[in-house]
Amino acid sequence: MQPLDTTIPEPALIVLIGAAGSGKSTWASTWPTTQVLELDNFRAMVSDEAGCQEATDDAVFALQAVLEARLARRKMTVLDATNTEAAVRANLIATARRHGVPTVALVISTPASVCVERQADRTPDRAVPEPVVLAQHAAMLDAFSGLPGEGFDHVVIAENIHRLEALLQRVSDARRADLGWDGGEGLGDLLLVRRYFGPEILPMWRWRDTSQLAGGDRVGEIRLGADRLSSPCAPTSTERATSASRS
Repeated sequence: MQPLDTTIPEPALIVLIGAAGSGKSTWASTWPTTQVLELDNFRAMVSDEAGCQEATDDAVFALQAVLEARLARRKMTVLDATNTEAAVRANLIATARRHGVPTVALVISTPASVCVERQADRTPDRAVPEPVVLAQHAAMLDAFSGLPGEGFDHVVIAENIHRLEALLQRVSDARRADLGWDGGEGLGDLLLVRRYFGPEILPMWRWRDTSQLAGGDRVGEIRLGADRLSSPCAPTSTERATSASRS
């Protein structure tokens, strides 16, 4: 048994270690998205498919470039991948040392049976075969006792740290800003637009209050360059009032 360690310096390179389905991405989400480098995202960037294993080498190459740039600026960085191979961990430790950034092994020791069960809820391109999951879990267990000897400055069991408050605070701050409770203007009527259409539409949206297309009710117009779409299918006044009362 190793002494309990819950130290996560700022900045640091946090290396998540766990089998597919262990909850690594959930833990990673407790840090701001700008601080998280997820290998699946880099696979998608180079191949359009997050689960494309053939793209792994290219994805790792791209991830390494971003990692070097972040650590050179001494930025907090979370590496979201299985990281169950010793050679992979050794490269990450060496990269952090070149930039004088401490390393944290964040071990996510979810039972193997749970990791396997969670694959059933994933899309086919993201699901990992049971033998692979079991092999990753076994590799994580085998590596655990030797992680300090590999050069990690801190070895932390995920269940022993408190990250929920940090996650909730960030979500709360974002919500307060949206509502204007932080002293800013907030989104106002655009809160409803985002709820119906998503955040991507917000920069292109405007209300046409004088349009008669919907019996005098407001109509939404979306513009992108020469393209323009006006629709009387925007939420009615009743829907807006109901939505606002729920916000």
